[in-house]
Amino acid sequence: MPNTTTISIPMLPLRGLLVFPSMVLHLDVGRDKSVEALEQANAKDSRILLVTQKDLSVDNPGEADVYHVGTVAKIKQMLKLPNGTIRVLVEGLERAEIKEFIDKDAFFEVEMEVLPTEEHADSAEEQALMRKALEAFEQYATASKRISSETIQSVQDIAGADRLADMISSHLPLKVAEKQELLEQFTASERLRKIIDILQKEQEVLGLENQIGQRVKKSMEKTQREYYLREQMRAIQKELGEADGKESEVDELREKIQQAKMPEQVQEKAERELRRYEKMPGASAETSVIRTYIEWLVDIPWYEETEDQLDIKRAQRVLDEDHYGLEKVKDRVLEHLAVQQLTESVKGPILCLTGPPGVGKTSLARSIARSLDRNFTRMSLGGIRDEAEIRGHRKTYVGAMPGRIIQGMKKAGTVNPVFLLDEIDKMASDFRGDPSSAMLEVLDPEQNNTFEDHYVEEPYDLSKTMFITTANNMNTIPEPLLDRMEVIRIAGYTEIEKEGIAKNHLVEKQIKENGLTKGSIQFRQGALLKLIREYTREAGVRGLEREIAAVCRKAAKLIVMGENKKVVVTPAKIEELLGRPRYRYGRAEEEDQVGAATGLAYTAAGGTTLSIEVSLAKGNGQLQLTGKLGDVMKESAQAAFSYIRSKADEWGVDPDFQEKWDIHIHVPEGATPKDGPSAGITIATALVSALSGRKVKKEVGMTGEITLRGRVLPIGGLKEKSMSAHRAGLTTILIPADNEKDLEDIPESIKKDITFITVKHLDEVLKEALEEKNESS
Repeated sequence: MPNTTTISIPMLPLRGLLVFPSMVLHLDVGRDKSVEALEQANAKDSRILLVTQKDLSVDNPGEADVYHVGTVAKIKQMLKLPNGTIRVLVEGLERAEIKEFIDKDAFFEVEMEVLPTEEHADSAEEQALMRKALEAFEQYATASKRISSETIQSVQDIAGADRLADMISSHLPLKVAEKQELLEQFTASERLRKIIDILQKEQEVLGLENQIGQRVKKSMEKTQREYYLREQMRAIQKELGEADGKESEVDELREKIQQAKMPEQVQEKAERELRRYEKMPGASAETSVIRTYIEWLVDIPWYEETEDQLDIKRAQRVLDEDHYGLEKVKDRVLEHLAVQQLTESVKGPILCLTGPPGVGKTSLARSIARSLDRNFTRMSLGGIRDEAEIRGHRKTYVGAMPGRIIQGMKKAGTVNPVFLLDEIDKMASDFRGDPSSAMLEVLDPEQNNTFEDHYVEEPYDLSKTMFITTANNMNTIPEPLLDRMEVIRIAGYTEIEKEGIAKNHLVEKQIKENGLTKGSIQFRQGALLKLIREYTREAGVRGLEREIAAVCRKAAKLIVMGENKKVVVTPAKIEELLGRPRYRYGRAEEEDQVGAATGLAYTAAGGTTLSIEVSLAKGNGQLQLTGKLGDVMKESAQAAFSYIRSKADEWGVDPDFQEKWDIHIHVPEGATPKDGPSAGITIATALVSALSGRKVKKEVGMTGEITLRGRVLPIGGLKEKSMSAHRAGLTTILIPADNEKDLEDIPESIKKDITFITVKHLDEVLKEALEEKNESS
């Protein structure tokens, strides 16, 4: 082999294309570096090195991204196209191997070594290989019919082994990597051997293609024959006066089945049912059953899905727009989005939103769907008593149809909607089955990828669906069903949150719905708070919305009658429009009193203050409890009473008080049922105050359960209780030490005005709540 020299030359990386020596072809070049390389080459001697990229997706290839053997080509012509790219005509000249890359920023330049070529076959072996390769190429060209006779003739006229191998290689249907292997075979004889192997394999493939073609031809002939027979049958039916409606229905259903994108086994079943439908007489009752079944299979989404919007900031913005507060629920949704983005998994969680009516559980599910950019479907479970409502009926039943789950999926139109199961605690069971048991499979992320509906009779994948359930009362949900869900408790709105919801959402909505404008009605400071405190008593905001609507209606009447052009709603105007307040809210005592302590309670309507009164009368130690108290509250009073008897000396109480006095404990608003252990320390404080004569500080409220040893145990609803204390004007609250962690949930505006004191024992409670006894009294 003669000596070779190393020269410097611009390099042009090609995507999905390889140029052999002696090839002439057009290239479209658009990348900045590639265009610059062409300009540099054209300015010198019009020679450029063409190399192929290993990975098509790389936009800015480097040394590791291209093959190191390429073809030196001559630029014959360059033409700039309207879209900014350059069309260039190149002619492959000779092989070259890159020795060194020189990245000049604007374009690639390389040090390369040109590899020599053989003009004529030097040996008898090469002559034999050329003849064998030419013969195999002619056979391939004849069998494939992809190569013109002119090309075959030009190949036959080639004398050199190198050029013959390259010319044949350029016409073979090979992948880029396989062509590169041929380019990197530096000896012509090795290249010809490889080409002969490739051509022999191609001959085998072409033989198989011909066999397959014959089979396809026979299949097409069969299809044409069936079409011809159907046309004949249609003509016969027409002659007999029979309607051809069923035939057109069959064609329509067949087309729908083909377009429905079903799983293979479902499509086979649908086609089998269609053949049955086709053979049945039109008057048969079963034809409508089969047609309905096929239509359901076609209409259910099997693979259609929407792409999740995984922008967490956008999702947070959507949730905040639609709902005021509910931070924990929003955080859980954003956590789900974050996990989904990191894991690239679409497995849907099962969330259960539980809380009182009117707190926005159902509307929150709609907002979650909007934040994820998913379709939304809702199914109400209230009053469902039949398992078939969930799983559907067998096709053998008259009027059978799929269950509510499959119906909901059809309505959603995708396999990954947000599916709201509303009022899951309202399901019941009777002799027709237990629907909650049917829900076990639906709400189990490990099983619902093969959900079985009795009507569909084929497994359906629910694993991509995000199920959200709502409930008012957790106690009525069966334990196995509850175990499958992640429970998020919505305790209800505080006054501050209700006022925020009213300002940001309800007022604007009701002004619009009642035909008013922002200029015709204005709610002043304190008006909404008066509505919340004195005209509603609820955890949610439905009642508040009704009262705002009532104010807007009355304002509309005044405006239409010409009495006012603009209605300014003040607290006084509220009473004028809606009448006297319907509810009163607890207020702190006006002065320190003996035997009266202020407790804090949590109800379904939020927090409230609870005044507990104790009176003494001459007697023999009877304990009387009034105020419609529940068993737990009565037991708290008994525990407080027993503990005070055991510690009477320490608190300045007559040790024999149970033999001299009858004790009456009363909790006002006697028509309202009250229960729970959190009034324990309040009852004990009121008892000690009455028995010792020490006054209870009017500014102090308290909450906590008491044990027989005087320990103070934690309670729930501290946030709501704190709100009621703030509303009532209390400045100090005694809370169990174990509830200190809950202080972070309390708004700063409350913490600023109220001092929270944590207590572990009743001794600490009495020290903070009772005034020192006046010795002179």
